[in-house]
Amino acid sequence: MKFLEYTPFDRINDFLRELNLGERTIKGSLEAYSCKHTGTDKRLSLSLENEILDSLGKSSDTDSSPVEFLLSRSSAVKAHQFFTEEIWDTFKQIFETYMLEASKEWIETYGGSSLLETVYKALDEVVNLSECEIYSYNPDSDADPFLEKGAIWSVSFFFYNRKLKRVVSFSFCCLSNLVGDGFLADNLCSEEDGEIFDNMDM
Repeated sequence: MKFLEYTPFDRINDFLRELNLGERTIKGSLEAYSCKHTGTDKRLSLSLENEILDSLGKSSDTDSSPVEFLLSRSSAVKAHQFFTEEIWDTFKQIFETYMLEASKEWIETYGGSSLLETVYKALDEVVNLSECEIYSYNPDSDADPFLEKGAIWSVSFFFYNRKLKRVVSFSFCCLSNLVGDGFLADNLCSEEDGEIFDNMDM
């Protein structure tokens, strides 16, 4: 596993780093990774992948998948906590619903293309969306490593290109500004990701 730096994500990540909307704060992060792993991580990833593919009624024909993105330091998440295969229209609908206010702020700040259009162009440049599998991450709240105390909602998607062996994670969340400052960590969508990836083969 290797973190990949892509400038198309920079402006979006800067905008979504901590967008204060009065009573709420929106945070988001786009991160790209190369899907390469060996040894124990590979065996564990493939085992988990087979479990998930079985639950989806599919068979495994690849040596890497977005499965590895939710391998924690000590254990792997269960398949039923993990992800659902989606299409772009589903992502678009969820994004437009949850990120309505953020999208308005984007237009006021930058004008021109909408936030969704900018996200689409950035994703397409990095992972070629026409060749991507799209997954949403839907665990129980108690099992969600992206969920922070004070969170009103949290959404995570993975865009996986098998041919390029590259995946982009896009997590965005909403935190209440009405709870105590002690509940609000600074890096929901970056530090949590880092913990998940710490034991991966970078």
